[in-house]
Amino acid sequence: MVRLPPPDRSTLDAEVDDLLSLATAPSGDTAETIAVMAHCPALVRPFLEWSMALHTEGVLPPRLHEIIALRVAHNCGSGYEWDEHVGWATRAGLTDSEIAAVAGDPQQWPPTEATVIAAVDELHVERDLTVPTLQALRDRMDDPWVVELILVVGQYTMLSMLSSATGSAAHRSRRARN
Repeated sequence: MVRLPPPDRSTLDAEVDDLLSLATAPSGDTAETIAVMAHCPALVRPFLEWSMALHTEGVLPPRLHEIIALRVAHNCGSGYEWDEHVGWATRAGLTDSEIAAVAGDPQQWPPTEATVIAAVDELHVERDLTVPTLQALRDRMDDPWVVELILVVGQYTMLSMLSSATGSAAHRSRRARN
């Protein structure tokens, strides 16, 4: 059951409604988490600006960004975020088998991706990085990449929580499958 549905679009001011029209998933539909966020209309524009900057202006290659997003979705059990990012991951060049492998053992990946996935897992469980994990990241990437990795994990953890707590349709279907 949807516990907190998005507000009726006809009740929103024109700016927020226009912003929701821009916040589309790869399917072309308005992203459900952003639609729910419209209950706080003053936050929609700043959130979308932040989200867009993280997605399009960050230093991480799109491939790594999407591996991180998918691993977060997997760790959080968020069917909504997983389903949405499968489309983005495909656009970033991940194959179907790589997308499926994101939910598996990090050691099956090349060293950089394996280290990134292990860091995502550590952040999920500990909300922190150990010194060895941080050093392994810094051995493979520049400091701006490391900072952005942490921000991307936080972004998709937050969106996964929003999806889960409000009872989005995709979250419910994922829980039913697990």
